[in-house]
Amino acid sequence: MTRKVRVVLNKRGVRNLLKDEDLRQVCADHANKTLAKLGDGYETDTYTGKTRSNAMIWASSAKARRDARKNNTIWKAVKGR
Repeated sequence: MTRKVRVVLNKRGVRNLLKDEDLRQVCADHANKTLAKLGDGYETDTYTGKTRSNAMIWASSAKARRDARKNNTIWKAVKGR
């Protein structure tokens, strides 16, 4: 017979983990790897929000904005295509 296993998360611990500086660095590393795929005209930033660490990438030049709009460049770089 199998027994049911019940997992109860420590909400405070999970919240602290999501806002931890180490996780913020993981987000920054992922954003920087994606930024390297994109080339010139894109920028990245990381920050700790109300509930978790975040990283964002945006097109900062007109040429990059056109490319991102037309070819969905940022999404493709994030997904690894």
